[in-house]
Amino acid sequence: MNLIIQSTAEIATPVLKEIAKAANANGIQQINQRAFRLEGADIAHKSSVADICAHHACDYAFAPNKSLSDFGLIAMDMDSTLITIECIDEIADMQGLKAQVSAITERSMAGELDFSSSLRERVSLLEGLSESVLETVYEERLQLQPGAREMLAAAHAKGIKTLLISGGFTYFTRRLQAELGLTWTVANELEIVNGKLTGRVLGDVVDAQAKADNLIRLRDELGLAPEQTIAFGDGANDRTMFHAAGYSIAFRGKAVLKAEASAAFDQVGLDGLLNLFPL
Repeated sequence: MNLIIQSTAEIATPVLKEIAKAANANGIQQINQRAFRLEGADIAHKSSVADICAHHACDYAFAPNKSLSDFGLIAMDMDSTLITIECIDEIADMQGLKAQVSAITERSMAGELDFSSSLRERVSLLEGLSESVLETVYEERLQLQPGAREMLAAAHAKGIKTLLISGGFTYFTRRLQAELGLTWTVANELEIVNGKLTGRVLGDVVDAQAKADNLIRLRDELGLAPEQTIAFGDGANDRTMFHAAGYSIAFRGKAVLKAEASAAFDQVGLDGLLNLFPL
């Protein structure tokens, strides 16, 4: 396994040597000014590496010796993963209910609430809002995470297919698909009648199992092996998808997800993936 150490700032040489010693690595290679590959690292020493990296504000990832082109599918969550906001919280802000809805969102993402029922509860509070608030949120509040464009451009250039699969809403996933050239999107459809949100979701909720099922379905359609898939997410609703993926990255993830992820990005952007698996 390679151990990739990266940060948003330059990493001091003594820190790298300390990590290499803790991991029993046999060499240090510079990827760029803020990323290094430690060869031959022993994943059995992961906890020691984690402690050092937390102290020095570095991200670490044990990764197989592969290039990006060895993968064929990247699946990712939307809210707080591909984008910086939780769309439903920002919609609720237009109703003066952001604090109430955000509290439910936080508990759901931490795995304390059933996702499907908590989503329906939150959506019910949006009843009567004009559908124009969705455009306001997209145009004025939605921002991509750092490195999102770079990561996706590199993946698409290698022929990798991308899936944006979200417990959020199709209004946002479809626009992001058009903007970013995503291959597929799957999300929940808000019911709108006479230009107003009804407070209901159409059809079945895209929950944790639906995320995993769609990843597996597309993986099989593409003729890929499980180890040729990557998943990004941030909350408990992404755990099942992580189990289905060959490599999983918790992006600014909740503790319940980070415990089951292959790696966690707490410092770097989504383009940190390109340091794990070179082009």
